[in-house]
Amino acid sequence: MDAAAGFALFDTALGRCAIGWNDDGRVVASSLPGSDDRATTSRFAAAGPADPPEQIAHAVAGVVALFGGDAVDLREVPVDLDDVAEFDCAVYAVARTITVGSTMTYGEVARALGDPGAARSVGQALGRNPVPVIVPCHRVVAAGGHIGGFSAPGGAATKRRMLAIEARHTPGTLAVFGT
Repeated sequence: MDAAAGFALFDTALGRCAIGWNDDGRVVASSLPGSDDRATTSRFAAAGPADPPEQIAHAVAGVVALFGGDAVDLREVPVDLDDVAEFDCAVYAVARTITVGSTMTYGEVARALGDPGAARSVGQALGRNPVPVIVPCHRVVAAGGHIGGFSAPGGAATKRRMLAIEARHTPGTLAVFGT
């Protein structure tokens, strides 16, 4: 994964997020809202703020729309996972197949990888996800309808809020509140 060549802050219904990209125009990192702009952009220390290139601006618009309640598919957003471990990349590939308003359990992701005993490793890989939302790790939940962990600022409460926003556009989806 190349270092970020630039980053941009942008406002969403959840708060101020950030996205970083490399010289090839692929997303190298994204951040959900932190306690302040400095916390949100801490992953981009080597890069400076910049106007995003067209495909990154498209990704930003998609994230804004998704958090605004639109069913936006971000699977085509190019990401740079070149230096990410093979197992983690496989987990992220499965996570990117989960559509807006849907979820999978950690165990279901492990089974999709052909390793049904790897649920804990799946959770650890998702905790290292450098591009949350683009790789929708928030859509992977614990068994029994429990929310599970979430390493982004706000933890499980942020994950619950993201899932609730997405569930609005999926008829018959059960909310995951109180778990």
